[in-house]
Order: sequence, then structure tokens, then C-alpha cells
Amino acid sequence: MTTRLTIIRTRRFAAVIGLALAAGYGVAIPAQAETADTTEVLNDRISNDPGTEGAVEQKSYESEIEAYCANIADAARDQRYLRQKNELESLKVKVDERIAVLEQRRDEYEKWLGKRDDFMKVAEGTLVDIYKKMRPDAAAAQLSLINPGVAAAIVMKLNARLSSQILNEMDPEKAAGLAGIIANAAAAEQPKDPS
Repeated sequence: MTTRLTIIRTRRFAAVIGLALAAGYGVAIPAQAETADTTEVLNDRISNDPGTEGAVEQKSYESEIEAYCANIADAARDQRYLRQKNELESLKVKVDERIAVLEQRRDEYEKWLGKRDDFMKVAEGTLVDIYKKMRPDAAAAQLSLINPGVAAAIVMKLNARLSSQILNEMDPEKAAGLAGIIANAAAAEQPKDPS
């Protein structure tokens, strides 16, 4: 309550001083006068005025306001940092949970991939044995209907004589496609020349 009264009194005092300067001293500012001259005249009259104590009180009041604002700014900054820290910690917890879920999924995927690879090895061995026992013309007809990558893998695992007979029985375009896949696979397996 006293702070509010002080503010009101200070504002009233400043208004009274302003009116007294303008009316009481008869300050007439011509339109053509330079602002520097009028400022000097006003400053001289204010400095000679016994009511300048209010200006000193106003300055001390302003310094108190600045100090108060500085103290509040520090507290507000601390609160902002604390809130940001809490937000970062909650985000870290969420990220850690997400990482745990992703690691669990990766482990499940690796297990599934291992089972699939084991199955494919068994299936490829069995599948190659089946094509070894087939006649070349029947094997060629079957291989032309399946995925070219799988067909090329099967032909690569057969002996050279049977592979050539099967490719001979196939449609020339399909046989050329399989031969291209086999050639690319063989080239990819060779180490690159470091020079």
C-alpha cells in the first residue's frame, strides 16, 4: 500500500513540477527556437528550483524499480531454465523408451532373419537336389516360370554340364537374362583390385 502511495505521490509531484515550470515561470517557447536553447533554459530553472528534491526521489525510485526488475528477471530466468531442464529430462525418458522398443524390434527381426536364412539354406539345398534329378527340358520350363534371381541361384549351384543343358532348353531371352544375373553375381563376389 505504501509503495502505491509513493508512486502516486511521485507522479503527482512530477505533474505539479511540470505545470509550475510551464505556467509559474512563464516559459514561452517560440516555434522557431532551437530545442537545445529551450532545454538549457528549462534545466537552469529546474536546477534553481527548490522542488528538485522530487526529481532526486524519482531517480532513486527508478533505480529501485530497475533493481526489482533485475531481481525478478533472474528468478524468471531460473524458472525458465528449470522448466526447460524438466522438458529435456522428459524428452530423454521418451527417447530412451523408444530406443528400448527399437532394440527389442531389432532383436526380433534378427531372430526372424536367422530363422529365414536357415530355412533358405535347407530349402536351397533341397531345391537344388530336386532340379538335379529333373530332366533338363522340364527343369528349363520350371525355371523360366520362377523369379529370375532364384532361378539364377539354382542354376549356379548345379554342375556346369546340367546348367548348360537347362539353359540350352530355355527360351533364349530368359537364358540370357539368367546368364547376366549369374555373371553379375560372380563379379560381385570377386574382390576389387586395390590399385
